[in-house]
Amino acid sequence: MSALLGPWPEVRDTGTSLGLMLSVVLFMGLARVIARQQLHRPIVTAFVLEFLATFQLCCCTHELQLLSEQDPAHPTWPLALIYFFSLVHGLTLVGTASNPCGVMMQMMLGGMSPETGAMTLLAQLISALCSRYCISALWSLGLTKYHVSERSYVCRNPIHVDLLKAVIVETICSFIFHSALLHSQEVGTKLRIHLLAALITFLVYSGGSLTGAVFNPALALSLHFKCFDEAFPRFFIVYWLAPSLGILLMVLMFSLFLPWLHNNHTINKRE
Repeated sequence: MSALLGPWPEVRDTGTSLGLMLSVVLFMGLARVIARQQLHRPIVTAFVLEFLATFQLCCCTHELQLLSEQDPAHPTWPLALIYFFSLVHGLTLVGTASNPCGVMMQMMLGGMSPETGAMTLLAQLISALCSRYCISALWSLGLTKYHVSERSYVCRNPIHVDLLKAVIVETICSFIFHSALLHSQEVGTKLRIHLLAALITFLVYSGGSLTGAVFNPALALSLHFKCFDEAFPRFFIVYWLAPSLGILLMVLMFSLFLPWLHNNHTINKRE
């Protein structure tokens, strides 16, 4: 009997974490519906929608990170969860970036005005900080044995390589992901979401043990705020400058060195 009851606490804790993440998705979805109905100024609506999208992404990733550390002997389970919630975010966060690098890419390609870009970036950074304190408050409730509020006040350094290698990893991840994001617009929505979710899972699998493979400055700030506080230059370079460098290299490559591919993409998008 004890052998049968043994796994149940673990299953219950996992179910609670999954339920918490799905609740965040549902509440943020409801908030987006209300925002679209009640807000009429485009700039305010964009700010609120970006805030809600980034909040959802950060809160879910906090909980995913917690789940991934519970059973390191079975790495396929966290990867399956990453794939599933990448699909969820892809389906529910349509029209938002949730990533400062995505905003930079749109601004550099002329798809977003500087004013809108600045408001979007501000919304993402504020949301990243708010999500961190919100998830800490939720963990303080002790819904599972892994929910400990003190966890968010400790720097769990995800960088396990030297600075140069960490920069290369985050730059490559950002370059690959945003290249796929930019040049998959013509693919059907359902297939596109699955392809991007699979790509995110692959990048996390490949670079997760090195830097965490975040390639999102706002998400990195939320996940590792304490580390930014203790070693700001190192984390600023790895999680802010490196992904931005990936965006710059991607735009330069497709706009200058491979203009035919960028022009074909632009023509197809207009058509």
